[in-house]
Amino acid sequence: MAKRIIECVPNFSEGRDKEVIRQITSAIEQAADVRVLNVDPGEATHRTVVTFVGEPEAVVEAAFQGVKRAAELIDMRRHKGAHPRMGATDVLPLIPISGITLEECAELARALAQRIATELGIPIYCYEASAYKPERKNLAVCRAGEYEGLPERLINPDKAPDYGARPFDEGIARTGATAVGARDFLIAVNFNLNTTSTRRANAIAFDVREKGRPVREGNPITGKIVRDEEGNPVMRPGSLKAVKGIGWFIEEYGIAQVSMNLTDIAVTPLHVAFDEVCRKAEARGLRVTGTEIVGLVPKRALVEAGRYFLHKQHRSTGIAEEEIIRIAIKSMGLDDLKPFDPREKVIEYMLEDQNAKRLIDLSCQGFAVETASESPAPGGGSISAYMGALGAALGTMVANLSSHKAGWDDRWKEFSDWAEQGQTLMQELLHLVDEDTAAFNRIMAVFAMPKTTDEEKAARAEALQEATRYATEVPLRTMQTAARVFPLVRAMAEEGNPNSVSDAGVGALAARSAVLGARLNVRINAAGLKDRALADRLTAEADRIAAEVIQAEQEVLAIVEQKIG
Repeated sequence: MAKRIIECVPNFSEGRDKEVIRQITSAIEQAADVRVLNVDPGEATHRTVVTFVGEPEAVVEAAFQGVKRAAELIDMRRHKGAHPRMGATDVLPLIPISGITLEECAELARALAQRIATELGIPIYCYEASAYKPERKNLAVCRAGEYEGLPERLINPDKAPDYGARPFDEGIARTGATAVGARDFLIAVNFNLNTTSTRRANAIAFDVREKGRPVREGNPITGKIVRDEEGNPVMRPGSLKAVKGIGWFIEEYGIAQVSMNLTDIAVTPLHVAFDEVCRKAEARGLRVTGTEIVGLVPKRALVEAGRYFLHKQHRSTGIAEEEIIRIAIKSMGLDDLKPFDPREKVIEYMLEDQNAKRLIDLSCQGFAVETASESPAPGGGSISAYMGALGAALGTMVANLSSHKAGWDDRWKEFSDWAEQGQTLMQELLHLVDEDTAAFNRIMAVFAMPKTTDEEKAARAEALQEATRYATEVPLRTMQTAARVFPLVRAMAEEGNPNSVSDAGVGALAARSAVLGARLNVRINAAGLKDRALADRLTAEADRIAAEVIQAEQEVLAIVEQKIG
């Protein structure tokens, strides 16, 4: 079962005083076992976006302590900033990451909202998935009138908060109100314009945001707003679904921006929003000079963007993930205003265990030295997986060279698809390098288990069989994966750049060595299984794969020899 992880992204109405920001984030970190991934202050917006993750109970407690400290340090009576806001803690969303549903996060958010209102006396509006009223799913409805509009809203039964409702008093004057909710992952993004005009930035935002702009009589800018029978403005929808947006001027940068929330990146991905803003800006005589991501971004948003721009260039997408992301960064100008480091902005990278030691992170020399040491791991299983990864890498290299070969421009997609397959195989085999060593270490851990009592001996024997089964299955997976390299290297030998046909041949040799080497590990580990029927099935499958691969290797080498002449 996946570990239950949620993310919290509170927005605090302080973006200038570093000491205040430090005290708030310290309160979050000290409250519970959570990890602060990002602190993103904005001087012009006078707002700091904090991102932290952890197990649900820990995140909820840390969120409460952050709200409490912000209420003690921030006086809303003195706050002014470019971004809409209504409280010291303006918004507080809980976001499911793994092992938990959006509905469960909504229940956590409601409980947290009630606690904040009860213990801290802060009025709370529940929004998005935790909203009690359908219209309050929209944050803009909860925040209408901002901080300055609270006195009137608090005494209006239809606009009163969900928790902590009371007339505007000294306490509320200081803390304002907070919107607490649950939502799926959204991307907060600003598109930089080569203008200082807020009006023109707003016009672009209205062009693209889902809500659009009011329909007017006569002049589309100054004409009287058309209203429906209930008195609500009639809106002309924008061109992008699941997008909210406004325009503003950022004094810190000296430019206007189109500021957007992409609330469902499956509906409107980041690169689609970028291209559409570029198109609308150009229609108004403006240009998008770059993009600013606020907070963190999911890796897939950048990978999808990088592939999109590579496709537009008719370039292969079968390249390393890091290179694809670099293309996305350059294509959208993510480093326009300040350096963009994926290790500090991509949520998956931030969640990685930076202290974990992996064999595949070693240099070539380091891997060889570690293998040659007196330690029994890495051994033949890990080496086999690595040889398979090199075989896939060589096939991928030939595909990429073929995709970019002069005169073969009409075949770029054919070879790009092969290169993508090769990248996938290479990554799977690199993962197996460390998994094979982990399987060996699991067996070693069993030998350290106590064996004094009959119960301990029985538990140890059962654990040893389970670890042995796992240690047999891992090299079998290496065989299965390395065998899938042969269609790639054969296609590259037959159809790829003829100048690289020998590389395809070496790829076949490496993949065959991976399969035969892993087969030895299957056999030696299967010998330790008491379940002989299982052992026979595993070794029979290994023998079948080995026989097929030997034949496939001969066929590829025959093609290579014929091409070399």
